[in-house]
Amino acid sequence: MKVRTKEATPAGEPKSKSIARVRKPTGKAKKKKKLAGNDPAKPKKPPTAFFYFLEDFRKTYQKENPDVKSMSEIGKVCGKKWKTMTYEEKVAYYDVATEKRAEFEKAMSDYLKRKERRDLSEESDDYE
Repeated sequence: MKVRTKEATPAGEPKSKSIARVRKPTGKAKKKKKLAGNDPAKPKKPPTAFFYFLEDFRKTYQKENPDVKSMSEIGKVCGKKWKTMTYEEKVAYYDVATEKRAEFEKAMSDYLKRKERRDLSEESDDYE
């Protein structure tokens, strides 16, 4: 904590006023800018293999333990299970994630081509 001391000022000069603190922009302002620029037509990234496992695990775990309602508790148990699984057990989820990732990359390349065409057509309209 800083201690503010009184500084002596020469006779005849007014005392300086305290310096006003400038607030830094909060994260909310930055998020609004990002959200304003989002394109709803842009493809969303697919989930990872763990999230496909989580979806399956959650269904079975809730059937076995209907009294557990907390998502954080289910997530912790799921994470422990995922860590103890062998690679052979995880392969099915990795395969699904790889397929979805390939679909996403194809959709993203199509999206970028459409966006580029749209940008080019807008630029040609500006010059006419």
